[in-house]
Amino acid sequence: MEAGGIDEEYLRQIDGACRHLCALIFTKQCAPIMLRLAWHDAGTYDAKTRTGGPNGSIRNEEELNHEANRGLKIAVELCEEVKSKYPRITYADLYQLAGVVAIEISGGPTIDFVPGRKDLNESPEEGRLPDAKQGASHLRAVFYRMGLSDKDIVALSGGHTLGRARPERSGFSGAWTKDPFKFDNSYFVELLEGDTEGLLKLPTDKALVQDPVFRRYAELYAKDEEVFFRDYAESHKKLSELGYGLACRRSSVADKNRVTFTRSALGVVVAVTFFTLGYLYDSHIRSRHLLLSGK
Repeated sequence: MEAGGIDEEYLRQIDGACRHLCALIFTKQCAPIMLRLAWHDAGTYDAKTRTGGPNGSIRNEEELNHEANRGLKIAVELCEEVKSKYPRITYADLYQLAGVVAIEISGGPTIDFVPGRKDLNESPEEGRLPDAKQGASHLRAVFYRMGLSDKDIVALSGGHTLGRARPERSGFSGAWTKDPFKFDNSYFVELLEGDTEGLLKLPTDKALVQDPVFRRYAELYAKDEEVFFRDYAESHKKLSELGYGLACRRSSVADKNRVTFTRSALGVVVAVTFFTLGYLYDSHIRSRHLLLSGK
């Protein structure tokens, strides 16, 4: 944490940043790239060495230039707008808050957010994030290194319901679902239907139906969106707190953190309602901000 740690002013800034992110993500239709930023900052964690993870290091030029992070400079710069207004918030907290808001404002589950992540300047070596050209054994190696489970692998893969791949960023092109701005369980529905013209299925996606353990979760999530939302929220929270154990806090400050963010979440719900009502009416905004939708 920055000097001073978590106090009432820090919590007020978290609350304000949440509201600012709601407006920013709604107006710029940048939920997919904000989710990608949060994931890529957290997804470098190594549980054995306790290095990497959600520590804000992705803002470093060295890490932004990693092949897996191509295009994320856009999201980092968008977050600078929020950081300039709420300077006490660590980048580590800000990037994970942006991911939480991106999910909820797109119609996804509410994810419990507890601040307290510290900024680090040292970036991990390149190669810790998943390689989309590989399969089940690679996914397990990456996620097990972080201390996550098979269920986490499948649930978090459901994040591909948002956004589209871009060749200049990942070497792949296309969206995983028919509506890449809506968070739902359609990623799993499409996955189980097999190859569909116009929709993307990467080797790591196909691994979720080819591996029998993964497939059980994929089938469950395709059948029951409520279960997917529950498991996704749980897995996303774990990912966003790797190395910090924020979920285990029992101090009065942590309780205040939860109360503060619960109050902020009401603003997110309002934003989601407005987003839903204006969804078709403002469809022209999507094409104007396509660069912000890619992964």
